[in-house]
Amino acid sequence: MKKALITGITGQDGSYLAKLLLDKGYEVHGMIRRTSLYVRQRIDELTMDPKLKDKTLFLHYGDMTDGSNISRLIEKIMPDEIYNLAAQSHVGISFQVPEYSAQVDAIGPLRLLDAIRELCPKAKFLQASTSELFGDVLETPQKETTPFNPQSPYAAAKLYAYWIVKNYRDAYGLFAINSICFNHESPRRGENFVTRKISMAAANIMAKKQEKLSLGNLSAMRDWGNAEEYVEAMWLMLQQKKPVDLVIATGEQHSVEEFCSLAFARAGMVLTFKGKGLNRKGYDRNGVIRVDVNKKYFRPTEVQTLLGDPSKAKRILGWKATTTFKELVYAMVDNDIRCMNA
Repeated sequence: MKKALITGITGQDGSYLAKLLLDKGYEVHGMIRRTSLYVRQRIDELTMDPKLKDKTLFLHYGDMTDGSNISRLIEKIMPDEIYNLAAQSHVGISFQVPEYSAQVDAIGPLRLLDAIRELCPKAKFLQASTSELFGDVLETPQKETTPFNPQSPYAAAKLYAYWIVKNYRDAYGLFAINSICFNHESPRRGENFVTRKISMAAANIMAKKQEKLSLGNLSAMRDWGNAEEYVEAMWLMLQQKKPVDLVIATGEQHSVEEFCSLAFARAGMVLTFKGKGLNRKGYDRNGVIRVDVNKKYFRPTEVQTLLGDPSKAKRILGWKATTTFKELVYAMVDNDIRCMNA
């Protein structure tokens, strides 16, 4: 039985990956941070569902800022595969906590890699990287050879992680790779991310529990995919004979405004957008403002457009995104409406 260690197992990606690996017969170990609040809702089905009682899942307390703890866990588990999904993953918040973002997102992967080098060098390691590396893009679409141009503390920290993975691969012969994932969403997305803010607002406004939604850059374009499909790509990457960094994306992009329009339409509200810049607003059929722009949600440096080229992943992994943008938006809104009515 293969053993896998997942950091960030309680997050969106970690919970989907844990289920995938358990279904494939893995012994799964997850690293979780100790907090005063219960943060394991996304993996409740794995730990509480009687149908999954025979699954082999172990949870361990740990933190990406604690190198000695990381080493002890790796020495204890001796995993065959390690997926580093732990991160301070909110781009906007990284401007407020840049040092912490660097400790977790940059030095954290280094701590893992060094422990692997010393304790289990045959383990395969995947670093969950990000399209934010490309930042103010120098080429469209972005592929594995596109120059990086990060525009946030989060992206800069992830860039260090990207290069340290490559360095440990080249210097020590580790099977260590980067999955350069473009935006990927799901009903499990955190509530402080723009996509989930939109889907929740659509449900709340439909239920008359909220008047309107305020957002930042409505014209920002992103390549949005399904998180459940993206973790499968991560798994496939670690099943290859040779380590290779890959872009994981859909190859399509849509604006934040398009996301809003689809989400609100799913909740029964057709929006019409008028105005420009900070004065742009989305009105319902009765002329009521349901979406507006607030400059406090703009970042000090904005990334306007990201569009991935997944052709190499398709060629090497046989992987292709299959969930459409509309299906993704609808699934998120439908889930939030169900939660509203539960």
